[in-house]
Amino acid sequence: MGYKQDLLQKISDREARIGIVGLGYVGLPLAVEFAESGFRVTGVDVDADKVGQINGGCSYIDDISSGSVSRLVESGNLGATSCYNELQDVDAISICVPTPLRKTRDPDMSYIIQATRSIAAIRRPGMLIVLESTTYPGTTEEVILPEMIGSDLIVGQDIFIAYSPERIDPGNTKYNVRNTPKVVGGVSVSCTEAATALYRAATDRVIAVSSPTAAEMVKLLENTFRAVNIGLVNEMALMCDKLDVDVWEVIQAAATKPFGYMPFYPGPGLGGHCIPVDPHYLSWKLKTLNYNARFIELASEINTSMPLHVIDKITQALNNQERAVRGSRILILGVAYKPNVDDVRESPALDIISLLRQRGAKVAYCDPHVPQIQLESDVRLYSRDLCAQLLQDAHCVVIVTDHSVFDWDEIAQRSSVIVDTRHVYRDHDGENIISL
Repeated sequence: MGYKQDLLQKISDREARIGIVGLGYVGLPLAVEFAESGFRVTGVDVDADKVGQINGGCSYIDDISSGSVSRLVESGNLGATSCYNELQDVDAISICVPTPLRKTRDPDMSYIIQATRSIAAIRRPGMLIVLESTTYPGTTEEVILPEMIGSDLIVGQDIFIAYSPERIDPGNTKYNVRNTPKVVGGVSVSCTEAATALYRAATDRVIAVSSPTAAEMVKLLENTFRAVNIGLVNEMALMCDKLDVDVWEVIQAAATKPFGYMPFYPGPGLGGHCIPVDPHYLSWKLKTLNYNARFIELASEINTSMPLHVIDKITQALNNQERAVRGSRILILGVAYKPNVDDVRESPALDIISLLRQRGAKVAYCDPHVPQIQLESDVRLYSRDLCAQLLQDAHCVVIVTDHSVFDWDEIAQRSSVIVDTRHVYRDHDGENIISL
């Protein structure tokens, strides 16, 4: 029996051992889903604290319960380590490491390169290696493939390489690893077949595409679509503000059209692990081919300017009280990038707070999901408990993240003025509320 048939049989019989490199918001849910599907899973992470928590039966991700982790660890289906040598005997490895942008907006590939070289040192015939990290088109074949084949292994025959973009949406209670369709693209037909078989064992639907590059582009299209449309509606908010038109009313009316329109909503800026970052991978790649991705660059320019628009609204709110920004007490409600999560990556709240502090404001924040935030290297703020006195003492309350735990009626009653960037008070007629 050839390596591919042997691998496919192991997957079918749930005898394949699986390694997950990177146990963050992508890797841990994937590891849990494979373990729930009957596979023995070994996770690798350089963070010893994460490794210890998993082996102790604890989850550090809101979407995964500690009960599930504990049960899977006790059954022997899930374990974690910081040592790549523990993956020597696994049959398939999924790489789920971070892919941030540098300040220059070019890709930081160091995590992928480090993981790839560590895996290459312990690879063996019959292994399937799948990259899940979001990256620029061509990464799988340009970075992963050369490290894995060498002179002793033939891709598609001795070793199998593919790309399958992660589609995790933190905090989404409807869609998860199991019921979100999985896209896969292999370096060869055999590679695609192997990757399809692997993910079909843990997800309800797998969509195979012609190549890793096509699969890489799928992910970038998904998030570029969102970034561009959010940029459009943010600019619409800026234009409506100039025209003294309620942008929320406009969007609500436009959404009644049953065809040809999909509503997007303005906000204080883009945040999170994907939408503010991923389109720049595509833009960077196209620049190497002497092409300017104009939509991406323009959308980014608009979206990154929204915190300044929020500052203008705060200034307006304070001016109405005959106050300056300098010396005013400003309370930020919510610093996570989206409701009901603890993730502050790329959150516009961080920019808003920094801009206010630069202007001399006295800024406090409340976010039950985020106990502390790091601003400059020497500045750390801690979440305040939301109470009547805190609201009453604030000269301006700014809603940046609309967590479900907030009591909006009480906040409206206790606050002198509110800048609402999330349209929380859509039906509120109070004069003390200024919308985006």
